[in-house]
Amino acid sequence: MKHAAHKANKGSAQRTGLADLFRSSRGSHSVGVVRAVQAANGDAVALAIDPALAARLNEVAPLTRRAIRQTAKAAQRRSAVMSSASLAALVGTAATALAFSANMRQASGTGVIAQDPATTTTQMARIQGSTVSRSESRTALTDTYGTQSSTSDSTAAASSENNQTATQSSNSGSWQLNDENSTIDVSQLARSLADNPKVAVLVDKDSDQLPANFNPNHATGDSGLAYAFSQCTWWAYTRRHQLGLPVGSYFGNGAQWADSAAAMGYWVDNTPRHVGDIMVFRTGQEGASSLYGHVAIVERINPDGSVYVSECGAALNGKIAHRTFTNVSDFRYIHY
Repeated sequence: MKHAAHKANKGSAQRTGLADLFRSSRGSHSVGVVRAVQAANGDAVALAIDPALAARLNEVAPLTRRAIRQTAKAAQRRSAVMSSASLAALVGTAATALAFSANMRQASGTGVIAQDPATTTTQMARIQGSTVSRSESRTALTDTYGTQSSTSDSTAAASSENNQTATQSSNSGSWQLNDENSTIDVSQLARSLADNPKVAVLVDKDSDQLPANFNPNHATGDSGLAYAFSQCTWWAYTRRHQLGLPVGSYFGNGAQWADSAAAMGYWVDNTPRHVGDIMVFRTGQEGASSLYGHVAIVERINPDGSVYVSECGAALNGKIAHRTFTNVSDFRYIHY
């Protein structure tokens, strides 16, 4: 008796539904499992389904453990990349804010960021010729004693633009601190402490003839012109001021001027010394008033020792007269 498989209906095709793909079976190599794997791999032909439906099924099909691990690792990598990008953007934003704040603090106060000053680059050109101070073209110098600094001819010939030869002159010598080798003429230094610059110059000239303990800053007694116009005292006061020399306002009559000046500290003697000295006449002397005396101003001391003076008087109505006297030691002179 023969046994044969049941014959399938002719014209029928193997069909697999959606429920068959995920339905459990008793064996790992069952038809349903094989077809499910083929469907997961995109083998839509084996399942005899539409390719679009197969792609959709692949999207919703459960993932294997390996696929789940790979998906998690990919998600971690994407998260790390996004975190790094966010941190870099944050750091850049902070740096920009700090730079902007620093520029604002350097602003000139007008709210405008200070601009850096323009920089000009200058190209230096090499100088040639006899005026060169630092090059191979300069000539050898001689030291203080007239001997040329020693440099061998071979070294001088081998010197070039990039190889300068330095020479040293003799440094032997000695130092002496005494009056013999002093180069300062102390006689030309101003030694006077006079407040009046004109008086200071005259005091220096007369330093070896001044009276003992003479004070160049003595009281002058000057409080303004107090003498009558055209009088000899008026002219003496006016002329002394023209020459920048001190004079008192209340020295009295002409014959009294020498004593009045000496009492205030002026240097008074019988020797004409400088232009501007006040020449004092006694009463009746050389045509002076027998009651008031007279004063004149020394304008020049002649080589023969005579003096040329300027003077005025009531009869001259402000006009200035001049005389020359040879008996100079007969008068008293007020210096400064």
